[in-house]
Amino acid sequence: MEILVCPMCKGDLELTVKVEAEGEIMEGTLVCKDCRERYPIEDGIPNMLPPDQRD
Repeated sequence: MEILVCPMCKGDLELTVKVEAEGEIMEGTLVCKDCRERYPIEDGIPNMLPPDQRD
């Protein structure tokens, strides 16, 4: 978490965990503390693409 920053504004991210398995975060959300943009974590992979480039 120390090396991840918001790709939009470079702000710090706050982690919310929904599902954890064997010490790994499988589902959750990263939220920027500055611009409040949200980045989902699905299947253990954070989607750090800007919102307009996500599926």
